[in-house]
Amino acid sequence: MGLLIRARRHDHAPCLGNGDERVTEPSSVWGAWGRPALVALALAAAACGPVAEPPKPAPASGEWREFEGSWNAAGSRRTISLGADRRGSIVDLRGTMLLAGPGRPGVGFRAEVIALVDSATGLVGRSIWTDERGDQVFSDLTGEGTAARNHITGTILGGTGRYAGVTGSYEFSWRFVIEAEDGSIQGSAVGLKGRFRLGQPTAGGARP
Repeated sequence: MGLLIRARRHDHAPCLGNGDERVTEPSSVWGAWGRPALVALALAAAACGPVAEPPKPAPASGEWREFEGSWNAAGSRRTISLGADRRGSIVDLRGTMLLAGPGRPGVGFRAEVIALVDSATGLVGRSIWTDERGDQVFSDLTGEGTAARNHITGTILGGTGRYAGVTGSYEFSWRFVIEAEDGSIQGSAVGLKGRFRLGQPTAGGARP
């Protein structure tokens, strides 16, 4: 049943009845002031609401960005003697790398390293970083091979997915925490920092 709104004749509205009162349908009242009122309320609510910040632009390809972080890893080392004062080792390490800084390529990676270490000539190795989506960053490693001088430099060779075409470099020193007789080792990177820039992605990413 419809609801009728009654008003006095002196409102100067068209009369729909026969007496001193006239009947105005709800649709007439709504058409007169309902829609403008809703528009005014919507504008007022929008004005009082929080102002949205403009989206930050994505980093451009070719722009250098810096990062730093930490890396803890465990694995094994097999060593042979190359004379009285020389040793050769094969090192296999796996662990978690966490990066910081606004320019970091990602937050966390599973980092793997295989390296050949000669106490006389230094270290040569390869590394793979894998993020939570399975995208990877490839790099080679070079450095000094003694406990007193173990500064290591990484050169980023490329990657897959969002890291396809990436280039850059990083550096760190390695500190052993555990060196067991059975070859088990555990340690962490000290002073890990570097920089990188995105390139033009290629299908499947570049592999070393």
